[in-house]
Amino acid sequence: MISWSDFEKVDMRVGTIIHAEVFAEAKNPAYKLQIDFGPLGKKKSSAQITKFYQPENLIGKQVIAVVNFPPKQIGPFMSECLVMGAVDNEKGVTLLSTDLKCENGLKVG
Repeated sequence: MISWSDFEKVDMRVGTIIHAEVFAEAKNPAYKLQIDFGPLGKKKSSAQITKFYQPENLIGKQVIAVVNFPPKQIGPFMSECLVMGAVDNEKGVTLLSTDLKCENGLKVG
């Protein structure tokens, strides 16, 4: 169990994917994403979401991401946020997103 104060330390925000491309150098199939978080700016992320998504279909999609983890070097790419998703038994990921269009940067809580 974690406390409410532990949960409050995780900064999850709404962002819109503005760029997506195949991450050819990744060990596991992945995409390089650029996400607009409004007042927080644009952040990059590596996401293993290739089972259900194509790069061209991700543009404009709103997602939920953790924005306060330290940047993580993934091969030649620096990932600046963690895109959230639900993982199925075959390791496919379904992105968490908003039901209605929201302002980029809104806090999830």
